[in-house]
Amino acid sequence: MPRLQIPEPLTVISPHLDDAVFSCGALLAAAQDAVVVTVLAGVPGAGIEVPDWDRAAGFSSVTQAISQRRREDARGLNLLGARPDWLDFLDGQYGRQHGAEEIMAGLAASPSMQRGGTVVAPMGLFHSDHVLVGKACMLLRATISTMQTADTAEGGAPVPPVYWLFYEDAIYRRLPGMVQSRLIGWWQAGLIAAPVHFPLAPWQTLKMAAVEAYASQLPLFNAGQLADIGVPERYWSLDIVPAKGT
Repeated sequence: MPRLQIPEPLTVISPHLDDAVFSCGALLAAAQDAVVVTVLAGVPGAGIEVPDWDRAAGFSSVTQAISQRRREDARGLNLLGARPDWLDFLDGQYGRQHGAEEIMAGLAASPSMQRGGTVVAPMGLFHSDHVLVGKACMLLRATISTMQTADTAEGGAPVPPVYWLFYEDAIYRRLPGMVQSRLIGWWQAGLIAAPVHFPLAPWQTLKMAAVEAYASQLPLFNAGQLADIGVPERYWSLDIVPAKGT
């Protein structure tokens, strides 16, 4: 099978306990030494009322919901040859409001984020949790870039080089204008996005087998959302818009 033309190891940042496999499962299967850092994987207090989503999935307590979802995530990632790294931030449905700076600090402290190689982050489309994690990733990307520049200039200890990519969030990328809006927002912020294509077709079947591991979540999606999980994955790189005349 073809090798990926990216710096390894691979680290994928996932808002929830399923997003990485739904959005990047074929890439994870194709990569060597892949880790998924799930941001909103914390276990809420037992006294929190079960939200509508967890109740619809058949859970009677929030601790049962997260425990089962972690088991599903471990099973799905194991099928792809990847490892989970679950951070302790809470899913937004449990009522705790995290800030982008707080999540950025948590990501930066994770050993999984200190390996160098390629980091693949969500574009952050539509869902408030995805938007939040996307903002945190953009902050972290900018911080790492500044640190690398400063260390190079001062001759200090080098920061492991990181090649950043962004994935289109499965399910939400199908909503009209979602991807285009994010691309326009990046352009307005002085960043230009370019599509990055990988030969991932050989791993698609394995991805869809891993998707089946998330048995508590799949019945909650409609036909269009389920179909979107199975379409080819799409990735983007970011660079600074060149100055006029250069």
